[in-house]
Amino acid sequence: MKIGIDISQLAYPNTGVANYLKNLVEYLIANDKKNEYVLFFSSMRGGFQMSNFIPTESGPISNKNVIIKKFKFPPTLLDLLWNRLHIFPIEWFIGNVDVFITSDWTEPPSSARKATVLYDLIVYKYPEETDKKIVDVQKRKLKWVKKESHMVFCISESSRKDAQELLKIDADRLSVIYPGVGI
Repeated sequence: MKIGIDISQLAYPNTGVANYLKNLVEYLIANDKKNEYVLFFSSMRGGFQMSNFIPTESGPISNKNVIIKKFKFPPTLLDLLWNRLHIFPIEWFIGNVDVFITSDWTEPPSSARKATVLYDLIVYKYPEETDKKIVDVQKRKLKWVKKESHMVFCISESSRKDAQELLKIDADRLSVIYPGVGI
């Protein structure tokens, strides 16, 4: 199976989103030698190198089943194309995949089965506590998650409960995967 993962949020190191995503991808790469992985990221940040964020025990990624696709698109352009207009499938950028996992910022269209990581729903619960631009982007993304994601990985029982109550996502599409502990 070929699994695509949007790892763009790794450009923001030492955040909860980046740490969760980093641990998830590191675990998959270290333990799954059967499936192929296409790690996609778009970052305008200078000096952003994958080897700084997804090292393995023996240094940078050495799993021959991992391909990294890097692009330099501004986040506002991806929000426009994927969250607002919902055009240009991810396959145009990374090739065909069987599963595509999104993270925290954009929700590209895809013919693959889709999953996403849901960290929290603060944009619905406490919108006044968050920058209006972030609230708007997250709400656009979550609209597509609700419509298209086959599975939503929640980082806690609380985020799972919020997804059911606030987004009305069926329980059978929600799965809790707790954050790991970094060493």
